[in-house]
Amino acid sequence: MAFKIYTKTGDLGKTSLIGGTKVPKNNIRIESYGTVDELNSYIGLCNDLIENTACKNELKEIQDRLFTIGSSLACDPAKEILLSIPDLVPEDIVFLESKIDSMMNALEPMKFFILPSGHTTVSTIHIARCVCRRAERICVHMQEEDIFVEPIIIQYLNRLSDYLFALARYVAHLLNVPETPWIPRVKK
Repeated sequence: MAFKIYTKTGDLGKTSLIGGTKVPKNNIRIESYGTVDELNSYIGLCNDLIENTACKNELKEIQDRLFTIGSSLACDPAKEILLSIPDLVPEDIVFLESKIDSMMNALEPMKFFILPSGHTTVSTIHIARCVCRRAERICVHMQEEDIFVEPIIIQYLNRLSDYLFALARYVAHLLNVPETPWIPRVKK
């Protein structure tokens, strides 16, 4: 018999962290890795829309790191030392920073705020950036509430949102799509 996708164990609003600890499905830890999962799905969509091979390879690497983050957030910190959970390393942040620098070097300096628009691919990357910022805010909230989260996860999500901003601009450049400046309305 094939493995069933449904277990019915969550029907009463509880779920298990890695390690077996039961928590309500609205627990902030569940919200954190659920948001990272949402981000990973948007990254996958971005990858499907982007044609540049180098960018596609970078996004696959990022998706792998997001699974690493999700597994860390899904783990009961009290039991993590007994389990084999993948880790982020400082080189993962250096990877993002080097890609950001490379993309920004190919672009004109920003002279104005830009609207997230111009092409479906560009707008989708901006949506991923916004979801990334939400994931970061949830992790910071956890930290502020003394709920353990690896500090490198917050660093990575922060840098990833910067990467996604740079990627949106870079993809617009590759697609020859002009950036739309935000022109604030001022009172007369």
